Amino acid sequence: MTPTAAETEQTKLGLFTPHPNLSDEINRNIVQSEVEGGVLLDHVPVGVVLEMETTNRFYEMENRGDGRVLISGHPKFCPEPVLVSVHGSTWGRSMLKMRYIGRGMFLEFRHPVHGIIRTSLIHDVREVQRPGQTGRPVFQVA
Repeated sequence: MTPTAAETEQTKLGLFTPHPNLSDEINRNIVQSEVEGGVLLDHVPVGVVLEMETTNRFYEMENRGDGRVLISGHPKFCPEPVLVSVHGSTWGRSMLKMRYIGRGMFLEFRHPVHGIIRTSLIHDVREVQRPGQTGRPVFQVA
């Protein structure tokens, strides 16, 4: 199937083109995640620390690479930093945006003791500026 001129232009501009094999709800969620913004963990340099605000908590995450982060901020699951594997963000169902930390979504990760954990709704994610760090952040959150 040949793309239309409008679809070709959307692709050039980096705009999302709804996928015909996905439901309208899923296509809307994908567009909304682009609007809300977030962080693709694979684009964050190793060692960068992010702060994530959810409905119930503030988490701190240090990127360790390959989808792993050192996370803390939950009194039961991670009162002290623990190394976890980030699956990605979800809208509350089984579909994930892999290794993505998205505003308006729920983060899902695998804890070495407690198994799969899903956070409350993510309100914000930003890089933490450390003492002695000068200038602009190492990483810009979309």
